Amino acid sequence: MSSSSENLDRVLSRIDAVNATDPRMDANIVEGPVPKELLYGQRMSRWLTRLAPEASEALQIACRGQHMARWRWPRSDFPEGRAGYKAWRRELYRHHGKAVAELMKEVGYDDEMQARVALLIGKENRMTDAESQTLEDVACLVFLAHEFAVFATKHERPKLIHIVRKTWKKMSEKGRAAALNLKLSEELGSIVEEAIA
Repeated sequence: MSSSSENLDRVLSRIDAVNATDPRMDANIVEGPVPKELLYGQRMSRWLTRLAPEASEALQIACRGQHMARWRWPRSDFPEGRAGYKAWRRELYRHHGKAVAELMKEVGYDDEMQARVALLIGKENRMTDAESQTLEDVACLVFLAHEFAVFATKHERPKLIHIVRKTWKKMSEKGRAAALNLKLSEELGSIVEEAIA
């Protein structure tokens, strides 16, 4: 019987292997083009280690796998507008949770652990589940630290302020404290300051 840490290593490797097939490349890094969701999952894991070094296996798996194979369900397949966006997100949560649970089963995790990870990926209990809140904090930090600068080139300042306000509301005090320590450009920093004032 394999150990818990062996199972964790194996499932994280399998998630990475799936995400390494992402045809979309992220070229906004020093290392050169990397499959977008592979990079995202690894950033999620790094931020989780910084924010919650004692994180459970379930939370580690959920962080690494919450966007697994996301390119297979593009936003364009759903109607425009808020209702379409929410339907897309619900479908993503369902697909990601199921796909990650299948990989977990392959490496030896039991049904209870699979269900826990799927629940975390589904983000249904953020207000009452500390691990679900930590996952949300990590996702927000990845956005602010690694995606916000590119996102900001595509939108006007009022929309950016609105997005940061929405992001801030999702975060715990611990997550917000980490966000305030990010090294953002002067322009991005001023947007954050105005948003949270």
